[in-house]
Amino acid sequence: MLLGTVLVLLLAGAAPASAHAALRSTDPGDGSIVQQAPRHVTLTFTESVGLLDDSFRVFGPDQRRVHTGEATHADGRSDTARVGLPGKLAKGTYTVAWRVVSADSHPVSGAFSFSVGKRSATTVQADTGPAEDPLTRGFHDAARYLAYLAAALLVGIVAFALLCRPAHTSPLRRPLVAAWWTLLGSTAVLLLLRAPYESGTGPAAAFDASALGRTLTSRPGLALLARLLVLLLAAVFLMWLSRSRDTGKRPVALAIGTALAAALALTWAAAEHASAGIQVPAAMTSSVAHLLATGVWLGGLVALLLTLRRSSGDDLVEVVPRFSRIAFTSVTVLAVTGLYQSWRGLGSLPALTGTAYGRLLLAKLAGVAVLLLVAGYSRRWTARIAAPASPVRAAVPAPVPQPVGAPAEGREAAAEAGTRAPETSGEPESPDGPAQPGAGSGDPGIRRRLRRSVLVEVGVAAVVLMITTVLTGTLPSRAQAEAAQQAPASALPATTQITVPYDTGTGSVTGSGTVQVTLDPARVGENGVQAVVYGSDTGLVVIPEVRITFTLPSRKVGPIDAELTDVGGYWGTNSVNLPLAGNWTMKTTVRVSDVDQVSVERQVRVEP
Repeated sequence: MLLGTVLVLLLAGAAPASAHAALRSTDPGDGSIVQQAPRHVTLTFTESVGLLDDSFRVFGPDQRRVHTGEATHADGRSDTARVGLPGKLAKGTYTVAWRVVSADSHPVSGAFSFSVGKRSATTVQADTGPAEDPLTRGFHDAARYLAYLAAALLVGIVAFALLCRPAHTSPLRRPLVAAWWTLLGSTAVLLLLRAPYESGTGPAAAFDASALGRTLTSRPGLALLARLLVLLLAAVFLMWLSRSRDTGKRPVALAIGTALAAALALTWAAAEHASAGIQVPAAMTSSVAHLLATGVWLGGLVALLLTLRRSSGDDLVEVVPRFSRIAFTSVTVLAVTGLYQSWRGLGSLPALTGTAYGRLLLAKLAGVAVLLLVAGYSRRWTARIAAPASPVRAAVPAPVPQPVGAPAEGREAAAEAGTRAPETSGEPESPDGPAQPGAGSGDPGIRRRLRRSVLVEVGVAAVVLMITTVLTGTLPSRAQAEAAQQAPASALPATTQITVPYDTGTGSVTGSGTVQVTLDPARVGENGVQAVVYGSDTGLVVIPEVRITFTLPSRKVGPIDAELTDVGGYWGTNSVNLPLAGNWTMKTTVRVSDVDQVSVERQVRVEP
């Protein structure tokens, strides 16, 4: 149920993938006129890029695709992409559509044009291929979030068991095993979805053997394979740890566990923002420390919550203060590394409110602030559990001193009166009696309040982690500023998304809802159309038919049927020809049964 909710939220909020590498220059230059036909087209980027089978599409003046060679790196430089052209090119304007994968694993695409001899009277509107498939993006983002969450639980629970040393670890075993399997499954899904995510195709492309082979040799694919290997080593370590009863091996276990946790965190740092841009070694070190601190804190909170429910009061007296100190250290590491990573990603203070990356960062900081407030509240009850008991004086008469050697009868009388005759001439014992540690450890009220506050901490932390997942897939403000300076004038506009509500009046889950329609690139010429249908419960639904037509009333063109087909979870096509620019009427017909259907019209702008 939780997985379904996460999928729906991520699919509903899916946006076009952001480009994290900026195009620095092109050869031939964008918009240039060359007298002799070039033998190659070369692109230079601000960071290293990976190449795809279809990284280049070149269209000639006659709007036909030009046969090109295989895409390669120019002169062995990883920040370039080059493709060979035929020996003879006709005069006119050529359009180059390109798509590569930036160093931090995100797809990048665009287009530019150049002319041989002279410009053509008309030029083709380049088809850069699908920007992204919404279903693939949704599954990919959901798997990334689950991987982050599972890694945090795995690292945090083991750290809690080794550092806080609870008397009983049996309550931690089931969530630990669940976290391991979740991380294994999400990593496998990410590995399969890597090829369709890069190429912008549907999830079915994940089972293409050749595409999977290319993924396994790419940088992101190698990072995911390394993660699987670390997980297998972690399984061996956890089995050894569960069978070991020798407390003297704790330093060895801590060393091995720390090494495995660092290796696990490195599989993220090596394939995301930290691996590209400025100060890469420092950024990767900071990223690893940030991920480990997040895991120790968030996973430790879950482990503490389980311990509060199952452990005895005496055990909590030692465990709770230990975790409190560990949590404080983790928060300190998070603050230092988070500050550095924010500076590195933002680049300037105006970007904090002027870019999507900055606004997401503000949302994350707000969530962390709430988390710290709740943590401060939890520390109050932590202190109550760890504090010594208040002395309680015995409600009996004051002891009557007895001299050394007093008769036994006197001592017996004193005992009956609730006193004790000292056996020696030393000082009498304090009537308060010895202090009992952990005044609140046995108080159900205090434990219940601490458990509730920790539960709130876990919930807020899960939300912060979701924002972090979105943040790692968003174009950093520093890269966005550089891309704005270098972007060619003819770069294609963003994909157009239209949300179409429908209601057939049947009252069922599929009888009403919304259709999220993606039109790519929303320009004159060939366009791709994808339609994802959500029911009244905001979940994905399967219906018999979705039909979309386009009409341009001002020019009396249409209706043009998009001829959508069911391609597994959504409806789509990549061959809708919209010949003229203008405000088109998009009519969406949703059929939920043999007799129930409804049509809704929306205006769509098609650019020249």
